Amino acid sequence: MKLPLPMLLLGLCLAVGMAVPAQAREAKPKVHAAKSGTSAKARTKQRLSTPRAAQVRKVAMVAAVPARPSFGQIQGLHAGGDALDLKSSVALVIDQDTNEVLFSKNSSAVLPIASITKLMTGLVVAEAKQPLDEVLTITQDDIDTEKGSRSRLAVGTQLSRGEMMHLALMSSENRAANALGRHYPGGLEAAVAAMSRKAVALGMQGTHYVEPTGLSSKNQSTAQDLAVLVKEAHQVPLLRELSTSHEALVPVGRRMVQFRNTNGLVSNPQWDIGLQKTGYISEAGRCLVMQAHLAGRKLIMVLLDSAGKYSRIGDAERIRKWLGNSSAVAVSARRT
Repeated sequence: MKLPLPMLLLGLCLAVGMAVPAQAREAKPKVHAAKSGTSAKARTKQRLSTPRAAQVRKVAMVAAVPARPSFGQIQGLHAGGDALDLKSSVALVIDQDTNEVLFSKNSSAVLPIASITKLMTGLVVAEAKQPLDEVLTITQDDIDTEKGSRSRLAVGTQLSRGEMMHLALMSSENRAANALGRHYPGGLEAAVAAMSRKAVALGMQGTHYVEPTGLSSKNQSTAQDLAVLVKEAHQVPLLRELSTSHEALVPVGRRMVQFRNTNGLVSNPQWDIGLQKTGYISEAGRCLVMQAHLAGRKLIMVLLDSAGKYSRIGDAERIRKWLGNSSAVAVSARRT
């Protein structure tokens, strides 16, 4: 039977119309399968090509760059262990009353001391007997050009000298410490000269100061010298109170800003700390000095050039637990 031409064309269109969806249904899974086989790599490549990804890669590359070695690492002071397996390359524990050395490790090594410097800054400012209620102003001169560190004390911030000392000793505020030096009688140079004179008067022969914050690696000392400084500073009630304060709320511009102690041990009930100061710059490693009541004794503890972020606290805890064992103290005293 011969079909009319219109009917024949209609049949062809229907046949094609039915075949196309069937082809599409088969091809779609194939296309999907092809995508799934390469999608992870393709999507990763696409993500990495975005500006955001470039920024992440840049941060990752910066994070991968190793930190500069500390002076202690350069001098090989971390080589070899000690009885307590401390992470600090320098350590000293002495009895405050008798000067008996309970533990010593590289205690005569001269190293940068970072913000431990501020303890001497606070001492000479306290001895100058300047009014604690006098208002000081943070200026451009207090901005850190040595390390480029940040501060929550904006230029123009006005605080009393007492508040500046509080933040310098408790929170290791660099701008506050520098402002204290600038407002010392005779200015910054006179403050540094007073710090150096005090070190000489105390017999701190391995100690050198060039500025009041500790940002410069040229501020250097030994554990033996710092033990002397801690003992001297502990005699000043103001330094004891400010350095062991847990926190402070001060006005910065139009808002109140809370600062906390850089040494978490002051709020630890297992510790009775009478004076303390922390410090850190890459050249010095993590540093910590304290006066504390431990094992029934008044002790002075110095930890310098600790390798990890929390290792100085870990070392302090190791020493505390070790001191709780009276036989260990006796052995150490005889060995030292």
